[in-house]
Amino acid sequence: MLSTIAAAALPILVVTLALGGVAKLATAGREASPGALARLGPAVLMPERFARPATYACSLAELALAAGLLVVNHPAGRWLPAAFFAVATYVLWDLRRRRPDVGCGCFGDVSDTPVGLRSIGRAAALTAMAVLVGVEGVTGLPRVTVETAPWIGAGVALLLVCSPEIDEIVSRLRHRAPCEQRPTPPGRALSRLRASAAWRAHAGSLLTDEPADMWRELCWRFFVFPAQGDAEVVFAVHLDGRRPDVRAVVVGADGHVTAAGDHSAASLRESTPVSA
Repeated sequence: MLSTIAAAALPILVVTLALGGVAKLATAGREASPGALARLGPAVLMPERFARPATYACSLAELALAAGLLVVNHPAGRWLPAAFFAVATYVLWDLRRRRPDVGCGCFGDVSDTPVGLRSIGRAAALTAMAVLVGVEGVTGLPRVTVETAPWIGAGVALLLVCSPEIDEIVSRLRHRAPCEQRPTPPGRALSRLRASAAWRAHAGSLLTDEPADMWRELCWRFFVFPAQGDAEVVFAVHLDGRRPDVRAVVVGADGHVTAAGDHSAASLRESTPVSA
């Protein structure tokens, strides 16, 4: 039975390590506010300038441990995750005692709830799973069978019960900030612009692929590109939805609109006169 439980624990460990590593990479790459990383996990115990490198190092270590469980046929590949989760359990316990106001940062900025018994219990459960994998010598690509499926379900259910992030995600979905208040990186809006029909319609007249100016107004991100004929093309990208509205107008040197690519450009002039 122990070998069956260990075989069921392997995919849980791999997925948990991979999710934690990817989430930390994403959080470190898009730090929402200065010092945000220094309020998550063990980074609060070190100088703020080391918070980002420490987050990157931890995320890469988790990804390496996940890969090791899959491809390394050596005891080290199985016991290093056990040591990692054991240390994590102690660190979370110590963090709760010394800094009860900070989150564990286990899955990036989603894990900003103050460390509690649920987070510590989850780390302890993962430690037990990793030890069992090490004792039974389970390695290789996970396989879901009739015998392991119930144990996988039980393990996932246990981790979900011990995950305060579930409450945070539900809360964010229920109280989602309006589009006007949601932070959206300019690069995301620029990518949406370059995939739009409005971009393709005006790309041939643009002198450069990089905007000369950009700004945001409520749910719109505006980009200005120099164009042929001493003119500028102003694009407006809506920041909400999977297929956001993209509008464009051509502005002459005198500041007047000289051409509109389609009917949406005309509505841009009407709805956002300050921007146009």
